Amino acid sequence: MEIQSVGEAFIRPGQVLTDRTALAAASRWTQAVSEADGVCVIHLSPGVDPCEITADLRDQGLRASPNHVLRGQPLFFGGPASRPFPAPPIAFKPGRNRSNVVVGVLDTGIAKHPWWSGSDWYAGLGPDEADAPEGSQAGHGTFIAGLLMRRAPGVSLRVRRVLDGDGIGDEAGVVRALHRMRERPPAVLNLSFGCHTFDDRPPPLLADAIGALSETVTVAAAGNTGSDRPFWPAALPCAIGVAAVDATQQRRAPYSGYGTWVDACARGDWLASSYLDAGEYGGYAAWSGTSFATALVAGAIADAARHEPAQEWIKRLLDSEETPQIPDLGVLFPASL
Repeated sequence: MEIQSVGEAFIRPGQVLTDRTALAAASRWTQAVSEADGVCVIHLSPGVDPCEITADLRDQGLRASPNHVLRGQPLFFGGPASRPFPAPPIAFKPGRNRSNVVVGVLDTGIAKHPWWSGSDWYAGLGPDEADAPEGSQAGHGTFIAGLLMRRAPGVSLRVRRVLDGDGIGDEAGVVRALHRMRERPPAVLNLSFGCHTFDDRPPPLLADAIGALSETVTVAAAGNTGSDRPFWPAALPCAIGVAAVDATQQRRAPYSGYGTWVDACARGDWLASSYLDAGEYGGYAAWSGTSFATALVAGAIADAARHEPAQEWIKRLLDSEETPQIPDLGVLFPASL
């Protein structure tokens, strides 16, 4: 699908997201409407600006947003968080640890790997949840799954593919995937992607969809933007925004987003994990980015959730004056892989 740049934000041209209450107000600009899983996508008439229509609908008190393009977050041109590098096999056996905790993973999908071969959750995945085989971010979801499994042994993953092999998805697809999770909400949800918005305001449909998972702790990447500009959904009050620190775990990784809207941080540099078994890769890679710091934080929360509700544990940790913090990066989660 096409992508349009609006400032430093990206949107799908000619598309506005709403709920049903806004359809009548937008009817004169509407060419077609597609509705599924709790969100309506208005396909605008040629030449109509989706940002202007969004502003008009919001002025009327309606929920609307351009269909923002969301990007997986190891990608940072010119920096260390660029591409995966082959890595030697990692000694890890899931063992007999069993956990009732479920972690939701919205990403590029997950590929077959020895670390979860034979597990019930992987056996239940369909072809639509397989990791993208090609593209600049193929294997992204598989890499994140490995970090989660090592940080929280025994957890089950609930997977939805919302990004393509280049790490590209959009707000409509993510909102629909979140809507489908409402019936069986996971304890923890990992969202290693995000976007800037055209007006730097929170995208209301995405905020509604995450907020509706009221029993879930949502953890989202602060982005590899190297700036303090809010990155969504990490900047939402209902999400735990995660920045990356470097290998010293004392300083911000130069590519990481930062700011008062960031809640937590973890190492993002040169982490090793599961990957695709293809070409020069033998199922393992080293990669950098806030995507992977996010997975470490999500895994720590999931591991703690074996003993107490995830929301209670993370609230106590974030509110404690004794928890180590880094300015503009939030609470530090030490790497334990």
